[in-house]
Amino acid sequence: MESKDKIIHLKSGILDIWNESVFTHQSSIKWFEDLQEILFNFFGIQKAKYFIYDAETFLELSWNHSFSKKLNAIKWAEIETFFYDKDFIDVHTLQIKHSSDNDVALLLRDVERQQPLGLIIMETTEKWKEFSQTPQLDEFIETITKLVKTIKKSVFLTQQENQYRNLFNVTKMFNSTLDIGQILEGTLHSIQLAFPKFESILILSNDQERKTSVPYKLFDYTTERNTTVEAYVSGEITTELAQDLGVRLLNIPIVGKQGIYGILQISAPLDYLFSIRQKDFAILLAEAAGNALENAKLYIQSHRLVSDLQLINETSHKLNMNLSLEEMLVFLRDQLIKFFHPEHVAFVFIENDEFKISSVSTDLFHTIDGQLYIQYVTNHFKKQKDSIFIADFNRLTDLKYEYRSLVAIPLKEQSNITGFSIIMHKEPYYFSFDNYKLMQSLIQHSSLAISNSTLRNKLQKMVDRDHLTNLFARNYLDRYVEKAMDTDDQGVFVLIDIDNFKRVNDTHGHQIGDEILKQIARVIQGMIKNKGISARWGGEELALYFSHMSLEQGIEMCEQLLVTIPQQTSPSVTVSIGISNWHRRDDLSFNNLFHNADTVLYKAKNNGKNQLRVYKASHSS
Repeated sequence: MESKDKIIHLKSGILDIWNESVFTHQSSIKWFEDLQEILFNFFGIQKAKYFIYDAETFLELSWNHSFSKKLNAIKWAEIETFFYDKDFIDVHTLQIKHSSDNDVALLLRDVERQQPLGLIIMETTEKWKEFSQTPQLDEFIETITKLVKTIKKSVFLTQQENQYRNLFNVTKMFNSTLDIGQILEGTLHSIQLAFPKFESILILSNDQERKTSVPYKLFDYTTERNTTVEAYVSGEITTELAQDLGVRLLNIPIVGKQGIYGILQISAPLDYLFSIRQKDFAILLAEAAGNALENAKLYIQSHRLVSDLQLINETSHKLNMNLSLEEMLVFLRDQLIKFFHPEHVAFVFIENDEFKISSVSTDLFHTIDGQLYIQYVTNHFKKQKDSIFIADFNRLTDLKYEYRSLVAIPLKEQSNITGFSIIMHKEPYYFSFDNYKLMQSLIQHSSLAISNSTLRNKLQKMVDRDHLTNLFARNYLDRYVEKAMDTDDQGVFVLIDIDNFKRVNDTHGHQIGDEILKQIARVIQGMIKNKGISARWGGEELALYFSHMSLEQGIEMCEQLLVTIPQQTSPSVTVSIGISNWHRRDDLSFNNLFHNADTVLYKAKNNGKNQLRVYKASHSS
């Protein structure tokens, strides 16, 4: 057959392929099988392969090409120089794997885009050698180029249509919801439709809501692979041959306009190469998801901001209602539990480099295990003043802590740390960064009220206590006894006067007199302990009150004081004591109770001193 006739028949056969394949819109090798038949009929060529050009690489065409393994990939950069001024060379020059030295390579070029279109590698025959020397070779290559270009465009449009339909559907869903869980589920579903044979997972930043059933893990700089961290930090797609995992990873950042919210990670076989089209689709999907997440997050944050402001306003208002310190801490504890749902809460105050756990703290902190966490936080605040936000305690130490999420905010008085508040939960990453910032604001607003309450307590203590003896002041004891007589059934009131105290001052000086008062106060405090309260009544007079105590018990206590005080004072002094008691059936007022004790004290002083007298209803002693 003449060369001209052969090229006409060749072009006719190729046209038949075009008619049969261009409208099927199938990503398959049917068209090339038909071309192989033409090559066999005209040139006796039995073996031929076609390589698609994508992402600077030639990939062997096969059935279901999108998901096939790509063992025989050929880098364009490695063979480009051989095709500098020709489109037809011997394969042995290229040193391509899995090819015979007798094979030849035909390069198909996309002239408009100034890049390769595809590569045909086939065995050579005598008929082909003869034909390749004729001018019709260029016409043959040009005809095949047009065929491949047309089919590629048809397949591309079909695949692009499927991709964009997928992307349209998921974007439509994104625009109809502000539910973060639905957005994450839709994202993963769409990527799984596009890559049904590969595994996909979401790696989310720690500030994302996690109410979703789709596979996910939280992003952690310390454990993520370098390429994953690079994608998260740069916002650019990365790939990695993860030999240790036996997969090729594609990391697509989920990017919004204001930040990066995680990574969409696809795991493919090691020998798989992602095409530009596939990467473009994944990027578009991740960007759509990022914008949807951002909108949902902003919506949630706007509502949360209102709620947060209400919380801070409500707390500040409540804490400024002149509550006691304990009432403040109970309220603040309940607020922390209500808004952050911790498993344990504690308030700790630091005094003289030692910590004191508030009684309103949850039970754990009153155990040895709980104090391990408190000691850790205390040591931290001794070194620095920054708040603590620990997502996973077990990443900081070889010890395995039961409670892995911890937030600790310092309580400050001006620039000094006076204590701190802790919330904890067993689940790692339980508290979000937003939780941390809100608690920080809440405790900072509360610190002033707590400091004021602590200061009021100190001032009240100064008012309630006699500065010399550290016994209660008379006004405090008056209030205490009056309240006790309203609520109790009985009690004992005692007045004590130091015998010849003026003589002590005149003989030894007022400084010794003050020391005598302090010595007697220590004796009284040591003996009565939790049985009653003691006060400096004025001058050298002291007073005691015993709640719920019978008269007999009160007399016994005072008899011990009569003996002990001379032994524990230097110079030794004695005291006179007057005792009165009350019982609810007596309907006695505090003034009467005091008057009765004062009456018998006067009798003790006038009848030799160093003795006690007891008031009885008959006024005898």
